[in-house]
Amino acid sequence: MTSVLQPCLAALSAILAFGCVGPAAEAPAGQRAPQLALVSTTTAQRTTIATDLIFTGDIQTQSQVSVSFRTNGKIVKRLVEVGDHVKADQVLAQLDPQEQRANLNNAQAALASAEALLTQAKVSFKRQEALLAGGFTTRPSYDEAEQQLRISQASVDSTKAALGTIQEQLSYTELRAGVDGIVLSRSFEVGQVVQNGQTVLSVAQDGPRDAVFNVFEAVLAAPPESPQVDVALQADPSMRTVGLVREISPSVDSGSGTVRVKVGLKDTPAAMTLGAIVIGTGKFRPRQAVVLPWSSLYRWADGPAVWVRDPTTGTVAPRAVTIDHFGTRTIALSGGVEPGEEVVVAGIQLLRPGQTVAVAAAKVVEEMR
Repeated sequence: MTSVLQPCLAALSAILAFGCVGPAAEAPAGQRAPQLALVSTTTAQRTTIATDLIFTGDIQTQSQVSVSFRTNGKIVKRLVEVGDHVKADQVLAQLDPQEQRANLNNAQAALASAEALLTQAKVSFKRQEALLAGGFTTRPSYDEAEQQLRISQASVDSTKAALGTIQEQLSYTELRAGVDGIVLSRSFEVGQVVQNGQTVLSVAQDGPRDAVFNVFEAVLAAPPESPQVDVALQADPSMRTVGLVREISPSVDSGSGTVRVKVGLKDTPAAMTLGAIVIGTGKFRPRQAVVLPWSSLYRWADGPAVWVRDPTTGTVAPRAVTIDHFGTRTIALSGGVEPGEEVVVAGIQLLRPGQTVAVAAAKVVEEMR
C-alpha cells in the first residue's frame, strides 16, 4: 500500500507546488488558515554583458566594371561566357569590321597621295631655291614653291592624323575589359546590333572582396564595439578571415527594412568565391544590464513584465520592463528593475497583484522547475 501511495503523493506535491502549498497564515479561531503561494526569487544585479552580432551575407567584389563597345556595329564573335576569368587586354567579342576596314583603306590611299604631292613639292622648291641663287628665277616663283611645299606637308600631317583615328576606330570593333576579372553577366548574342556605350558585359575586377550583409536599422543605433568583423564560410566554418566595415548604406531598403553593410576583407580565402554565403560576427560594446532567467518573464498590460516581491510585506506586484536582448536561457533588461530588488523566477503562473507569497526552499524550487 505504501509503494502505491508514494508516487501519488509525489505527483500531488508537484502540482500543489505551483501555488497551493506553503506555510499557513494566521486565521480567526474556528476557520481554516489560508495557504500561501510558493515562489522562487532572485536578487537583481547589474552584469556587464557584451553580446555577439551575427548576420548572414555573401561575398561580392569591391569593384565592378560595365564593359561596352566604343562604336556601333553588328556582333560577329563572342569569345567568353559568364564565370570566365579574363585578362585586361583579352578580346571578349568582335564587331563586323568591314566598314572600318574600308575607311582604313581609303585613309591609307589618301596618305599615299598626299606623300606623293609632298615629294613633288619638295623637288619643285629645291629647284626654285637653286635658280634663285643663280638669278635665273623670280622671287614670286620661289615664294610660290615654298608655299606649295608647306601646304603639301600640312596635308600629309592631316592625313596621318585621320589615318590614326580610323585605325583606332578599327580597334574599337574588338571588345576588351581593360581589367583582369571574372565575367558576372552577359547581355548580347552573335548577330545582335549594339550601340556605342551600350553595356554588354559586367566584370568583377580582381582584387579585394567584400562580405555584404543586410542589417536591421535598429541594430545600427548601437554600433558594435569595433569595426572589425569575423567572417566564416557557411559551408566550411573552419575557413575564416577578418574584415573591417568600410561602407554603410545611408538609406533603408523599403522592401526588407534593412541597411546594406559592406565589410572589406583583409584576406580572401580561395574558397570564398563570389556569391559564397558567409557568416559575420561582431561584438557590441560592453554594457550594464540586469540578467534574469526566461522563467521570470510575464506578459502584463500588453507588454513584457516580471513579478517583483516586496520583502517587507511579502506581497508581489507586476513590473513592466524593457528588454535589451534575449539570450538562450536568459533575458537582459535595460530598464524596469533596479539592482537589489527581489524578482520572482518560478511559480508566476497563478500570481495576482498584491498577493502574499512564500519563498520556497531550494528542494521545492527544483521540483517547481
